[in-house]
Order: sequence, then C-alpha cells, then structure tokens
Amino acid sequence: MAGGWSRDGAVQDQIDASVEDAIQQARSRLPKGESLTHCEECEAKIPEARRQAIPGVRFCVHCQEEIDRANKAAGLFNRRGSKDSQLR
Repeated sequence: MAGGWSRDGAVQDQIDASVEDAIQQARSRLPKGESLTHCEECEAKIPEARRQAIPGVRFCVHCQEEIDRANKAAGLFNRRGSKDSQLR
C-alpha cells in the first residue's frame, strides 16, 4: 500500500526496477567470445574443463574469486535509497 504522494504500486515498481538492474548487471559480466587458454591476470593455465564449462572465460579460478570479492565489496549500498536500506 502506497501512502502520501506515491501512487499504488510504486513500491513494487521500485523493487522490480532493482531486480531488473541486478539482472542486467549480472548479464553484462558474463564472459563472451572464445575462452582463453591462460589467465589474463596471472598467466596461469586455465583447465580445459573450465573453458568448456564457461564459454568466454578469461581468468583462472583464483583471479576470478578476487575479482568477484572486489565487485561484491563495491556493491554493498542501495543506490535507490530505499527505506529498508536506511534502517540497517
């Protein structure tokens, strides 16, 4: 239920927009093209099984974990400023 100046369904629209943004961001991070045989970061050999499992892979498991950890730390705030995020 929306109150004040907001229209009915405004909260759900905000939730839907947040989910859609997260989906688009995840899709943009998916690897594309041909897999590399060696990691872009550390030059370690990427196993054949990993190259087949993830088409377009560019990093070894260790480097990918570091990248994922850095990306997670950068995305810990809600840029839409919902009430829920402000209550934490």
